[in-house]
Amino acid sequence: MPETTAVLSYAQADPFVVADVVVDEPRGDEILVRIEAAGVCHTDLVNRVAGNQDRPVLLGHEGAGIVEAVGEQVRTVKPGDRVVLSFRSCGGCVNCEARRPAYCRNAARLNNFGARDDGTPRVTVGGRPVLDGFFGQSSLAGYALSHQDNTVVVGGDVDPVIAAPLGCGFQTGAGAVLNLMKPRPGATLAVFGAGAVGLAGVLAALAAEVDTVIVVEPSAQRRLLAESLGARATLDPTEEPVAAIREITGAGVDYALDTTGRPSVLADAVKALAVGGTAVAVGLGAGVPAIDLRDLVMRGKSVHGCLEGDSVPSVFIPQLLALHAAGRFPVERLVTSFAHDDVNVAVTAQHTGGVVKPVLTW
Repeated sequence: MPETTAVLSYAQADPFVVADVVVDEPRGDEILVRIEAAGVCHTDLVNRVAGNQDRPVLLGHEGAGIVEAVGEQVRTVKPGDRVVLSFRSCGGCVNCEARRPAYCRNAARLNNFGARDDGTPRVTVGGRPVLDGFFGQSSLAGYALSHQDNTVVVGGDVDPVIAAPLGCGFQTGAGAVLNLMKPRPGATLAVFGAGAVGLAGVLAALAAEVDTVIVVEPSAQRRLLAESLGARATLDPTEEPVAAIREITGAGVDYALDTTGRPSVLADAVKALAVGGTAVAVGLGAGVPAIDLRDLVMRGKSVHGCLEGDSVPSVFIPQLLALHAAGRFPVERLVTSFAHDDVNVAVTAQHTGGVVKPVLTW
């Protein structure tokens, strides 16, 4: 059984702890991946459920690495493959059969710290079990156990630091644009929130030849980055962004992407739409947006929720890598790598805005 180091959380408010752990050998449908890089996502930070000294939490759902071994039921990957890990899906429910695995009817069981059926631990620290199985991978460790449905084979020359965030964050922002909105060339699009997800949406929109991309973001540093990536205009949300968007476009935007999870921001995104426009919400939050029903109906606007970019990871991740290889999706501009021992430095840098997407390396 591989011995390695892992980034563990013992309590919601405490710093992460780097500890020596043991990862079990793969069984049945499991795949043992030697993790080279793993992105730190906001979803990891908000799911640091309270643990205790007997059972810390092992997070991570943007892993990339090399397959070391596979269980006897695995057919789609083999040792030596370089892979990107993403979310799990059952493959058999009505939504999976409709090629919408992000809305798998069994997603909660498969992704929310799913345990083995027999209850045996996959990861232990000091002989004690670790709460793992986050998104079917828990990849903030030197090794992770994944499954065929969330393990995507990529080219051996792919940079794992660039590829890792495609498992969730970049996939979410880019997929909302390319898979759900599908903007026509020459369209106008506003992105609310210039974090990793929002800026991936900006890059995807530019790859789709959207003519005018407008970014609404409170951080001046992030606004400058968005402009350097190709955004036509950037706006401070405290300065009436809806009016500014209408002034820039003349009639409002064709598409709006809300990454903030704030009801008031989604309401602004809908207000900023032109007649027949589409708003897509990808941020998880709470509350009810104040959307004018008459405006929604009379102007033919649409509002969509979108999880994991409405993507099929085995199809979409290679597509994004191809765009990156062609120079049309330069996500390396968003990524900063850190040795995994510096996880708390990475989280602080992300929180203060100096880093968009931290990626830990082993």
